[in-house]
Amino acid sequence: MTLSARNQLPGTVKSVVLGAVMAEVVVDVSGNEVAAAVTRHSVESLGLQAGDEVRVVIKATEVMIDK
Repeated sequence: MTLSARNQLPGTVKSVVLGAVMAEVVVDVSGNEVAAAVTRHSVESLGLQAGDEVRVVIKATEVMIDK
């Protein structure tokens, strides 16, 4: 699949915490953690589990920088 989002970061799933409806997926991207809140259904459909190689795709209309 090809996506228009340019911010695609390869990483490894560090943890998956399932809730009743939502899930938190933490991905290690080059030593940095990226957390995503996704539906439980999506996690189950993708079969996500710790150790899986994935791509974090970031599509945002706003990016903030702090110094």
